Amino acid sequence: MKQITVILISLMVLGCTNNGVVVNFDDDKSSAVRQHFQHYLNNDMDGLKSLWSPELQVFLNSNEAISLDDLVGLLGAQHDTFSIEMQWGSKQDIGAWVETTSYPGGDAYDAVTVTQTWFNWIATSKLTGETINMPAHISFMWGDDGKIAAEYHMYDTSQMVAGIEAAQAAAMME
Repeated sequence: MKQITVILISLMVLGCTNNGVVVNFDDDKSSAVRQHFQHYLNNDMDGLKSLWSPELQVFLNSNEAISLDDLVGLLGAQHDTFSIEMQWGSKQDIGAWVETTSYPGGDAYDAVTVTQTWFNWIATSKLTGETINMPAHISFMWGDDGKIAAEYHMYDTSQMVAGIEAAQAAAMME
């Protein structure tokens, strides 16, 4: 019985040691992403570009990165098609849940800092008045220059794309 107690206590002590991972909610990077989202909501492409590395890689539910020009075009199409807001929280809307985690390097990987965001992307079509409400998750990887080096977007884009295509088709008919 004493051996089992010693083993359990040892496991608890070893399992609770600091692994070097640091999670922040009100750090500079989290605040920068919150401001980045405000630039997005205001359709301020110059504001968005100010935080992006010139070599930004963006992965939209894919292993293939799109170019910065493609991203800017997509964001413009979103704003041409929809009135957009972002929400998180049921008691009080905080816009987006934002946290930044710094992971120490290891034998097989380098140290990395990632800002994770979760929110509901709510967009009302300017053409039909129909509203899309989809959960979204975006991860921002930071470069050594303090700029966003990569973004990983994870959400179902089918309704968004259909709305953009419908609006573009309607505009061509005019």
